[in-house]
This record gives sequence, C-alpha cells and structure tokens, in this order.
Amino acid sequence: MKKSRHSRAYRRVLQALRELRQKAGLTQERVAAQFGTHASFVSKCESGERRIDIVELADFCRLYGVSVSTFVQRAGLE
Repeated sequence: MKKSRHSRAYRRVLQALRELRQKAGLTQERVAAQFGTHASFVSKCESGERRIDIVELADFCRLYGVSVSTFVQRAGLE
C-alpha cells in the first residue's frame, strides 16, 4: 500500500485546504498568527511536506468556518 500522503485523495485534501483558506480571505501568515506558529507551518501543511493530523485539520476547519464533515465532502473523500 502506498502512503496516503502521495495519493490522489490526499492531494485533494491539500487542494481543499488551500481553497478554503483563500475563500476565507486569509493568508498563510494570518493563519499562522492565529495558530501561534510560523507561515512555513501552513505552507508545509498545504504543500504536503508536513502531514496534517485530525486535530490540526479540525483547527484549520474551525478557522475557515467549515465543519470537518463539510471539508471531507469538499475534498471528495465521502
């Protein structure tokens, strides 16, 4: 089994994450400030360089104003 980080489905997750941030009108810098971290953290999450865990995903969703279930649907994982 290949790692999910390299799968088509995970690429859809990353794309949905970027699109939702942009739709929320937020920069990577602003998201990082909300999380108390650096913009490189957000960049690495969105590029797939850093894997996102479920708690982090929930934090991103909360900040972007969507539920995790809506995110999962948007990413085409249902």
